[in-house]
Amino acid sequence: MHVTHLSLADFRSYARVEVPLEPGVTAFVGPNGQGKTNLVEAVGYLANLGSHRVSSDAPLVRMGADRAIVRASVRQGERQQLIELELNPGKANRARINRSSQVKPRDVLGIVRTVLFAPEDLALVKGDPGERRRFLDELITARAPRMAGVRSDYDRVLKQRNTLLKSAAMARRHGGRSMDMSTLDVWDQHLARAGAELLAQRLDLIATLQPLADKAYEQLAPGGGPLALEYRPSAEGSGVGRDELYEQLIEALAGVRKQEIERGVTLVGPHRDDLLLKLGQLPAKGYASHGESWSYALALRLASYDLLRAEGNEPVLVLDDVFAELDARRRERLAELVAPGEQVLVTAAVDDDVPAVLAGVRYAVAAGEVTKA
Repeated sequence: MHVTHLSLADFRSYARVEVPLEPGVTAFVGPNGQGKTNLVEAVGYLANLGSHRVSSDAPLVRMGADRAIVRASVRQGERQQLIELELNPGKANRARINRSSQVKPRDVLGIVRTVLFAPEDLALVKGDPGERRRFLDELITARAPRMAGVRSDYDRVLKQRNTLLKSAAMARRHGGRSMDMSTLDVWDQHLARAGAELLAQRLDLIATLQPLADKAYEQLAPGGGPLALEYRPSAEGSGVGRDELYEQLIEALAGVRKQEIERGVTLVGPHRDDLLLKLGQLPAKGYASHGESWSYALALRLASYDLLRAEGNEPVLVLDDVFAELDARRRERLAELVAPGEQVLVTAAVDDDVPAVLAGVRYAVAAGEVTKA
């Protein structure tokens, strides 16, 4: 799978830009702040319905504009598709496939798949649990686009359940009448049902990803492993199937209900879990060196790429200003590993930051203009 054309209107710094793309390596080169990352960010948005840089859509719309358009032609084998997303901050986004009538934005998921390498990846190792949960859930959705609906359902139920708990906590603190909490049992069931499906997918993903990540780390840093991924659930138990995980969550929610009502927040569930990254016998966070942390983050991305490729739809590889962050040895190893990809998009401040093995099409990016070199 590869993108053959990218078209942006009022996206980030671009009033309008048209970029033809080819299989193989394409590098966008230019000084910082000129819009290189905006281009690959748009491709990533088509894959994930979100940005790797910001948590909301508002910063993606060019200042002074009401909306932004991201449009791309995508080829998979002999099949060509045109997808379009209209970003409307504060309102519902819109989507079209092959210029047909409007579809739900999440209907485009799976048409474009990406694996992104970016300086922000260091947060996978050194950051808070939310970074690692997001990594897992985006990869889950890339494997099975229907999981976008499950994640949305879980977030919706969690928000409504937290609202009920917060109201109960406020009433209790101010000596008001006790609220009727009978509906909490219903919300527990909804939360556990969506949560169990999300947990089952995460556990399956980790089991599949583990050997691929260990192999990738060995390729990047020979003799530096082994690497291990260990899921840390907030609800205790050893279940792996959806039914077992559902019962596990129901029991855990019942066990902390008193504390939840006191604090006004849901204390167990996938939103409170973490992925422990181990290097040897120690957690990478707090023990791995800067170089080891980089190798670990890159290994997770390489493993993601290998997994998606093995499942039949090779993703676009995006390397956003990564090479400038790496020492010469890691730079060359990473370049050699990704060079055979069907489509590789690279951003760099200067030509020298792009390893020779990634020779391909070059675009110069400056002052909002994208020019083929």
